[in-house]
Amino acid sequence: MSGRSGDAFRGGRLRFDGWIAGLGTASGTRIVLGHWPRSPFGPFSDVMLERPDGERLLLAPTRETADFVSGTYVFDTVRVVPVAVRVVDDVWSVTAGPLDLRFTTGRRRLLGLLLCAVPGVLAARPGWSVLTSLPARLLLPGVRTRGSARAGRREWYGARDLRPIRTVTGVFEGDDLGPAAPVAPPVRFGFGSVPRRPALTRVTTTVAVEPEWGRVSRGTRPRG
Repeated sequence: MSGRSGDAFRGGRLRFDGWIAGLGTASGTRIVLGHWPRSPFGPFSDVMLERPDGERLLLAPTRETADFVSGTYVFDTVRVVPVAVRVVDDVWSVTAGPLDLRFTTGRRRLLGLLLCAVPGVLAARPGWSVLTSLPARLLLPGVRTRGSARAGRREWYGARDLRPIRTVTGVFEGDDLGPAAPVAPPVRFGFGSVPRRPALTRVTTTVAVEPEWGRVSRGTRPRG
């Protein structure tokens, strides 16, 4: 498939390089943005929302990415809609179907400075995620660097940067989401949540998948 990178697939593992933004809003809606300039599917972004009533919603740009993400995490509703992300300095603007979101990031704190020193090659190794699992749990309650996903898949997260999110404005289906708030309660898409304090994390995510998905990543669709 066009836009695929051979480096993003290694021995049954798919690799995604990019950013994850996790934020809460005063309305009670919590949002997780995945912005992936480099992935087995080419550059794309997706949005996961959990509404105050507990509904988990995925907004993805193509059926292929929607199928993969919903096959890895748990959602009540999946929508295929155009997803666009624009970054200018510290301001991120996101449009995804019924969602219009804008947030600004602040200066790195100590943990963010330490993560910037982690080489990309090291962050991409699952063993590094194993080593950082306990520190992540202690420093960022709710965050997990490794775990099991749906369909027998396993995931590892290697963080390389961390910035606080300072301000948030957003509208979903015509309703104002209100200003930034803690991600509370934690989101329930997978085995872990995002930091309780709204934050933007640069991350290398590795997903171990069934061989069928490995063939897809190399340009051959599964049968059936």
